[in-house]
Amino acid sequence: MAPSSSSEPASHSGHAHLLANKWMGANKLAELVASEGLVYKKGKFSAIEIKQVNEAMQNYCTTRGLSEEDLNQIIFPSDEKKKDAVFWSEITSAVPLRPIVAVYQYVRRAHHPMKQQGKWQPEEDAKLIQAVTSLGQQWEKVAQLVGRMATDCRDRYRNHIVDREKRVNGAWSTAEEEELTRIVTTMQQGKNLDTDIFWGKVSEMMDGKRSRQQCRIKWTDSLSKKFKTDGATARWGTHDAFILVHKIDALGVRDDTEIDWKSIPDSQWNLFSAHTVQRRWLTMKKSIKGFEDMTHSEIMDILRVKYAEMPSYAKVSKVAKVPARSDEYIEDSDNDEPQAGSSTGPGTLVAEGGPDDDSE
Repeated sequence: MAPSSSSEPASHSGHAHLLANKWMGANKLAELVASEGLVYKKGKFSAIEIKQVNEAMQNYCTTRGLSEEDLNQIIFPSDEKKKDAVFWSEITSAVPLRPIVAVYQYVRRAHHPMKQQGKWQPEEDAKLIQAVTSLGQQWEKVAQLVGRMATDCRDRYRNHIVDREKRVNGAWSTAEEEELTRIVTTMQQGKNLDTDIFWGKVSEMMDGKRSRQQCRIKWTDSLSKKFKTDGATARWGTHDAFILVHKIDALGVRDDTEIDWKSIPDSQWNLFSAHTVQRRWLTMKKSIKGFEDMTHSEIMDILRVKYAEMPSYAKVSKVAKVPARSDEYIEDSDNDEPQAGSSTGPGTLVAEGGPDDDSE
């Protein structure tokens, strides 16, 4: 097996071995988190992890004289119950603290012959509806009838087909915002309002008029700030930039695609959502001339100097206070989308169903 990265803490080596050799679902992983303090990574694979996986597969083929066709047969065997345990264990060992099932799912998505087929066409939607009507939400079987990846079929059905005839697009009305706030805060029950809500259920409680994605984005990028500030307008300030730079610096990551953006906000700095924080980081990074040719370390060197001191007027509380308006404050918009990055890092739970899980 490939050796674990030397950057991983020695105390995690046992966890890495277990994760690379034992096939465990989300429930079993959660059980081990609670009973044994298991630590593992979740979310999208970082750019570095993707490189490590690809190099591990290339090395596996080279040392055994396997062709690309041989590799595809290992990844997609005729009988999915007969997985090549040696192959998957060795590849998983290249990305310590990733569960073997997560590596299995990632590799199969990345190498799937039907990936990246572009915009869905009306006739494909019709096939999808017919397949789900006949088979239910058995996505692997549905995929065979539709000709798309199982995860694509699942996400298309969840986000664009279910309640499509009821769907409302465009600006949210005041009544809709109040309804969404009432539903989310009622569902809270000790959960993190920005990350632990099941948005499929929220959409259902709004009678399907807004999709799970619409509800999640509207809450995390707009309404959650109003809720936390009792209706005050939330603006990103230089003190927030200072906090973000030093939080990222403390992570010691090799590349910003390794950052778990959901872990950045904390009890003392929780006004902005993970999505907003990620977008602000990208803005700061892109403000550096020539950032495209710099390493993450070089970018951090520049930002560490630029934000060396906390602005004297800044006071951080459980819910960030909003200073008076000035030219240096930029009103946050809930319409912007991040241009890059991912959500990856040490975690205690793995979302069931892949990147588009209902809890996202």
